[in-house]
Amino acid sequence: MIPRSDCCIALLHYPVFNKHRNIVTTAVANMDIHDIARVARTYGMQRFYIVTPVEAQRVLVQSILDHWQQGYGAAYNPSRQEAFEHVCVKEDFAMVGSDIEAFWGRRPRLVVTGASLDRSLISFKEMKSILEKDDHPYLIVFGTGWGLADEVVDQADYCLEPVRGRTDYNHLSVRSATAVILDRLFGE
Repeated sequence: MIPRSDCCIALLHYPVFNKHRNIVTTAVANMDIHDIARVARTYGMQRFYIVTPVEAQRVLVQSILDHWQQGYGAAYNPSRQEAFEHVCVKEDFAMVGSDIEAFWGRRPRLVVTGASLDRSLISFKEMKSILEKDDHPYLIVFGTGWGLADEVVDQADYCLEPVRGRTDYNHLSVRSATAVILDRLFGE
């Protein structure tokens, strides 16, 4: 597949479910920032959005980005610096859509992911085919905690089938799920 320059991913920390299906805000994990930024860069995502309403979390993420983009980390690991150039921190999900629309001049098509989505699902093969033919910008959304809240899923143009292994165990880290999904959609 030819890399697209108009696809982005977002990692939502709100609104997401906890294991009791309450809507919560989850904490940003340092490893998610590093690993997902590198995966996003590897598969040609234009931007990787980290979304949290918690100001202290946004400040923390920005300080990590600054270290690897401008501080000692930039000189120490230039490939990490390159991956972090594509990371954006936003306060809420609506800001992500507005940012993409301002950049490309139209609303992105929204693809949501999750291990327990119970809506009409699209297969990886079908989604890959759509991405190869459609020239719209796309936003692929990943949730933390126990998955994306219904208010996000309800906005989706597509609900992607869950990643499934060879057993009935299905609780990948969001870092792992992101890598698998991007490889299935954008890998050779």
